Amino acid sequence: MALRILGIETSCDETAAGVVEDGRVLRSNVISSQAELHSRYGGVVPEVASRQHVRDLAPVLERAVESCGMGLEDVDAVAVTYGPGLAGSLLTGLNAAKAVAYSLGKPFIGVNHLEAHIYASWLTPANPADAPGFPLACLVASGGHTDLLLMEGHGVYRLVGRTRDDAAGEAFDKAARILGLGFPGGPEIQRVAQGAAGGFSLPRAWMRDTHDFSFSGLKTALLHLAQGQGVYPADSENALDDGAMAAAVRELAAAFQESVVDVISVKLVEMARKYGVRGLVLGGGVTANARLREEILRRSPLPVIIPPPVLCTDNGAMVAACAYYQHQRGEQWPLELDVEPGLPLG
Repeated sequence: MALRILGIETSCDETAAGVVEDGRVLRSNVISSQAELHSRYGGVVPEVASRQHVRDLAPVLERAVESCGMGLEDVDAVAVTYGPGLAGSLLTGLNAAKAVAYSLGKPFIGVNHLEAHIYASWLTPANPADAPGFPLACLVASGGHTDLLLMEGHGVYRLVGRTRDDAAGEAFDKAARILGLGFPGGPEIQRVAQGAAGGFSLPRAWMRDTHDFSFSGLKTALLHLAQGQGVYPADSENALDDGAMAAAVRELAAAFQESVVDVISVKLVEMARKYGVRGLVLGGGVTANARLREEILRRSPLPVIIPPPVLCTDNGAMVAACAYYQHQRGEQWPLELDVEPGLPLG
């Protein structure tokens, strides 16, 4: 009999819920984004995010179960992200999941947000566990994390590389602010960089003899170059006219994107080679970037499994998929579970 799990995700600024059967079959995936709400601030405001989650959770949950012809009473288990993330945001989803599980008498499962991003790939036609199989090299790149993990089996991880300062997503957001672009920064930089001629080059922090990343220096280099080109600040006496400004911003955005893509793709492929993995798995909002996906596919001699962009960003379906394998291992989660904003993986 199929096991249908309801997954709830509220770790940052997306209120999301989804239903997944047997860890593989996507039945529903409903996401209410707060990007427009936070764009006026240039970043996520935790208090605003928490209040919006409270408003959005009930209708999102209703749509998630109704869109696959079910009611809440028809789910077999309830799963939720309990970390890492913003404490207030996590609390809204965690408490909602506890209430649903308790009221229905269903199993309750706590899920690590980073691990859930990896399991988004189990919702693609190419199941990583079947083809190519374990071990896998996993890249989790999002607004708060840029991690390289060796996945040796379900629930078995070793952290082999991480950022030492800004995560890639944070770096994209900060770069977008320097260039006068919108929030979130990653999609904006990708959009603006299209058609660039490659007029600028920015440094790469290779962090030799390690699989770690560093993007803080790249952000500073972009700031200095933008100042030298009259792009930043946009209202300075040396600011360019509209046409020249647009051209300069396009080239600077492309240079920044290429630097991030180059370092991440090289380090991921090198890590995969060192540990003798059988395939690569990508997850997290940054892995929705078209240039990053293209470059990893070009460089890797091994199979690369990448979820569609909607499953790279935060969603409830990935939480449900991950929870299925925890349920299969017989993991028990008490209703006393608390949020862990700094929860690691590996």
